[in-house]
Amino acid sequence: MLLNKRLIPFFLLFLISVISFAQSKVALTDSLRYKSNPLYGRQLELYDTYKIRQIDIIMLGNSLTHGGVWTELLGRNNVLEMGITGDVLRGYEARLNYVFRYNPKIVFIMGGLNDIYNWTPVEDIFNVYVRIIKQFKAKNIIPVIQLTTYAAQNYAKDQGVKPEVNAGRNREVDKLNKLLSDYAKLNKIDCIDLLPSISQAGFLKDEYTWDGIHFNARPYRIWAREVEKILQKYKL
Repeated sequence: MLLNKRLIPFFLLFLISVISFAQSKVALTDSLRYKSNPLYGRQLELYDTYKIRQIDIIMLGNSLTHGGVWTELLGRNNVLEMGITGDVLRGYEARLNYVFRYNPKIVFIMGGLNDIYNWTPVEDIFNVYVRIIKQFKAKNIIPVIQLTTYAAQNYAKDQGVKPEVNAGRNREVDKLNKLLSDYAKLNKIDCIDLLPSISQAGFLKDEYTWDGIHFNARPYRIWAREVEKILQKYKL
């Protein structure tokens, strides 16, 4: 059945509104992706259980940060690890109040790879990263950017992920890191880049990972040395 010509403009408006509503629902779902991570809520429950005290140094991140015992890596008691396995940058942003209540002097941020493997656009990841940094600076907390690391060439091979997919995701890492490093230079923010030490030809070296993406002990020694350099700079 043909539409009356007078009804066509109204139909087009209706169609546009339906499409816009659908897109907004997708955007909302994507922005709340971190809530579907069962480890996220479990960790927040632990945060609510912990005794609150002043902590100078906080390591904020995902499973890479969570994989190291930072009091031992740094030989310090005034450091708190706040990494959640599988977390994305919007998840970090949503739990910043847990960071603020420790009144830290400096926060080291590591993240972005989970976002990239969730196919979140690099520009969106960067925008959330910047919002987080601005919130730290507004509270006179020193933010330190730790550039996003790569996956190994054969990461998730058993799950059918091909090397060319990992290569493509690592190119997205490069795009994100370029945005972050440029932002750091422009705003005089300290930046740690582990990639020159632990990667080759655009991939995480196999000898530095136990599963193609998570670190074994060797990268943590390198990482801790770089963190210590920043802490000494600020006499912390």
